[in-house]
Amino acid sequence: MEEALREEQRALMNYRDSGVDIAAGDAWIGVIKNALARRKGELPESGGIGGFSGLYSIGGGRSIAACTDGVGTKLLLGKAAGIYRGLGQDLVAMSVNDLVTCGASPLFFLDYIACDKLDVTMMEDIMEGVIDGCAEGGCALLGGETAELPGLYPSGGFDLAGFAVGIVDDARIIDGSGIREGDAIIGLGSSGVHSNGYSLVRRALIDDGLKLPLDSMPDELGGETLGKALMRPTRIYVRQALAVTAGSASLEVSGMAHITGGGLESNINRLMPDGLAARLDYDSWDRPGIFSLLSRAGVDEREMRSVFNLGVGFVFVVPEKITDGLMRLLGDIGESPVTIGTVTRGL
Repeated sequence: MEEALREEQRALMNYRDSGVDIAAGDAWIGVIKNALARRKGELPESGGIGGFSGLYSIGGGRSIAACTDGVGTKLLLGKAAGIYRGLGQDLVAMSVNDLVTCGASPLFFLDYIACDKLDVTMMEDIMEGVIDGCAEGGCALLGGETAELPGLYPSGGFDLAGFAVGIVDDARIIDGSGIREGDAIIGLGSSGVHSNGYSLVRRALIDDGLKLPLDSMPDELGGETLGKALMRPTRIYVRQALAVTAGSASLEVSGMAHITGGGLESNINRLMPDGLAARLDYDSWDRPGIFSLLSRAGVDEREMRSVFNLGVGFVFVVPEKITDGLMRLLGDIGESPVTIGTVTRGL
């Protein structure tokens, strides 16, 4: 009976049953691509849909890169924990980390805040976090919009969206087309869950599953409260990416990936040319304790790999011959990079 109950709990602890269907999201991208294909010629040409950021040529051998994102249901935990500043950094990170994957340097960021009623104290904390993120990401905070929408949001409800724009020389665009079999996959550590998968996090740890209070200190967190571990802001990888790709010291990077919704394999494989795939060694790095806690809550390994970053927030794909140089460069700026896999022929 106890084993049956454990199996039932494990069956519940997946992203789809928590309200998020990754497959439906992928299908939606296909719908957008098909709609654009049907209307080809009605819009100016662009770099296509489905990458980490979009590209638009401005002539003179340069392109604008742009992307948009939000923080998702992590906002609900921020409200419950009364921790807001990090949400602002999350907002910036989710866009600028996507932006730099093509080699673009961020130029500016804009935010959109929607709420039922403006809470100036809370929003000031969020805005301080946005400024933190822009400072770390090296981009100007150009402006934004704050909308009070009573009736559309529940009392105390709010949402955040962000928009980042950058620029890149066409000759230096990194789009994954140069990836070859045998290339190394190098990962940089995450600060934890970052800003994806929180619908499953909430179900597994708080609403159902383990039903832990945010001020609890599970053994896996090493004396840290659950609330603090879950609200740690998303790392910003702009400085690291540009150190590798910009200027005369540029290394021969084949591809870069920001590890967001869909986990490591999904985000890395979207870079891969036809016939190639990422082969990852999931034992090659240490996972933050929060992922051990999620596993104990009943999220099985397959689901963990398809939803969470598991401790790797940003990835470089490079020819094996430059791996040592990349490792040294990243080490010199304070990172501890790890070789987490290789590029192989797809199955």
